[in-house]
Amino acid sequence: MCQENRKVYMTAGYQTVSLGTGRKEFNPKKPRPGLEEYIREAGQGVLKQIGGGANVDEGVISNFMAARFNRQGNLAALIPSIDPSLRWKPCVRVEGACGSGGLGLMTGLKSVLASTAEVVLVVGVEVQNTVKAIYGADILAGAGWYRGERKKGHAYFFPASFSDRAGVYFERYGRERTRKAFARWYRNAVENARLCETAQEFHNTTENLEAAALCEPTPRSFVDHLNVFDCSKVSDAGIGIALASEQGLERIGVAKSDAVEVMGWGQVEADLTIPPDDPARLETTVRAVEKALRAAEITVKDLATVECHDCFTLSGLLSVEAIGLAKQGEAPDYVLSGATARTGALPFNTCGGLIGWGHPVGGTGVRQAVSAWQQLTGKAGAWQVPIPAERPYALSVNMGGNDKTVIAVVYRRGA
Repeated sequence: MCQENRKVYMTAGYQTVSLGTGRKEFNPKKPRPGLEEYIREAGQGVLKQIGGGANVDEGVISNFMAARFNRQGNLAALIPSIDPSLRWKPCVRVEGACGSGGLGLMTGLKSVLASTAEVVLVVGVEVQNTVKAIYGADILAGAGWYRGERKKGHAYFFPASFSDRAGVYFERYGRERTRKAFARWYRNAVENARLCETAQEFHNTTENLEAAALCEPTPRSFVDHLNVFDCSKVSDAGIGIALASEQGLERIGVAKSDAVEVMGWGQVEADLTIPPDDPARLETTVRAVEKALRAAEITVKDLATVECHDCFTLSGLLSVEAIGLAKQGEAPDYVLSGATARTGALPFNTCGGLIGWGHPVGGTGVRQAVSAWQQLTGKAGAWQVPIPAERPYALSVNMGGNDKTVIAVVYRRGA
C-alpha cells in the first residue's frame, strides 16, 4: 500500500445543522429540508471557501440508504445541482453503511493520489427522519448481513447487536463500572455538543446528564443492555470538504496553514457474513487504526484529539481500547478518569460525536474529517481544544456496520 506518491490536503469543511429530535426547530409534522437541500447547502458551503465549482475536478457523494429513506438513487447526478460549473464533471456515489463518509474521503484521496484530480469535492448526506423509528431500524439493518441476520434479529437491529456486545463486556469485565463509563461518555458528548451550534444536542438542557444516562435498560420496549441515552439519534444533515494536492491548494487560493495534511490512513473490510470472533473487541477497528498510525509514522502518544465512531456509548469505549489507549476491559477506567473529556489528556469527539453532534449515517465520516480540520486549524470556535506543538495530530475512525467497514485517518495541520 503506497501512501507517499503525493501530498493530499483537506480544507474548507462545512456542516449543516444536524436536524432531529433534540433540536428546537425540529417538528416531525412540519416540512423539513430534503436530500437535495442538504447536498446543496453543504456543497455550496465548501465552494464559497475555494473560489467556486470551477476549481473542482471531481465530485464524490457518500450516502447509505437514500434509495429507501428518500426513494432516490443516482445521487452522483445531484452533485451538479450544487453549482452549474460542476455540470459535465466526473462524479461518483459511494456506500459502506455508516462508513460511507470515510469511503467518500478515501475515494477523493485516491483520485488526488492518482493525479486524475487536483481538487475533489466530497459531500456526505443522509436524511432519515422520513419514516418512523421502527421502520428506520429495519432500513438500517441493511448495514448488516440482511439475508442471514435480519429475520432472527431484534426489531431494533443495531441497538440489539451492540446490546449483545455490551452483555458480553458486562459479564467479562463488570457491569456497574462499565455502565458508569457509558453515562460519563454520554455526559461528555452532550457537554461538547452544547458548544457547537450545528450539533443535534446543542439545545439539551438536562442538568444531571450522568444520572439521566444511568437509567436502567427496558428490554420489553427496547433492548437488554443499552438505554436510549446509549444510542446516537436519527439525524438529517449534509457535510462537505475539499481534498486537494499542493497544486490544488494553489489553484483554490488556500494556504497550507488553513488545511490539514493526510498523513496516513487505514481502510479495512471484514466479512459481513461472519459474526465477530470476540464481541467485546472491535477487531476491524484495531487493524484500521494500526495501519493509519503506521503509515503516519506516529503512535497514539502523538495525538491531540480523536474523532471516534460512538454510534453507541459502548462503541466509544471499545474504540478507546481498539485505538490502543487502554487494554481490553480497562476502557471504563480510562473514561471515568476524565481522559477523553474536552479537558482531558486526549479529548474525544469535541463537537459531540455521533451521540452529541448527530449521526447522519452517510455523512458521519465526512463530518469527522471536518471536525479534525476545524480543531487542527483553530477554527472550532467555542468547542476548540488546545493542540500542543508536541502532539499536532488528529485521528478519525469511521465504522460501517457491526465493525465491518472501517476507515481510520491521521491528519496534521499543513505547513
